[in-house]
Amino acid sequence: MVIVLMGVSGSGKTTVGTRLAEALGWTFADGDDFHPSANVEKMRRGEPLTDADRWPWLRALRDYIGERLATDAPAVVACSALKAAYREVLLDDNPGAKLVYLRGDYTLIRRRMEARPDHFFDAEMLDSQFEALEEPAPDEALVVDIDAPPDEIVDTIRRRLPGLPAPAD
Repeated sequence: MVIVLMGVSGSGKTTVGTRLAEALGWTFADGDDFHPSANVEKMRRGEPLTDADRWPWLRALRDYIGERLATDAPAVVACSALKAAYREVLLDDNPGAKLVYLRGDYTLIRRRMEARPDHFFDAEMLDSQFEALEEPAPDEALVVDIDAPPDEIVDTIRRRLPGLPAPAD
């Protein structure tokens, strides 16, 4: 199984993803690491990515997910996957991948973004992320609100996502 954690920047994909992968003994992959350098430079300059910028990135992530599934090597992948079309690229050829949407409101996420001075994603770009966000339907993803501490979010995912061992109480 591969779990794809999606949500806008600042929703906790990396923090929750690394903790979830550690709890399960799985590999963690941050979607940001799959961006070509041109995308990273655009984001550093405060320029939102276009769909044309995103397609090669999404295809690289899709291929990674497919490789993990084909070799029965479970992983947790953090990827914004803001639009339905992006999720189609990631998941359509990867039926063993499960989508988890880390949902949070603008104010909470903006506060988190402003507290991350070393991250290449500028808090001003958050507006564009929320504008682009097409929330998945409940039948597409497990929806988890992010207003709890990361370890509680990990426990919620483990309890609610079929096929995962539940945390010890």
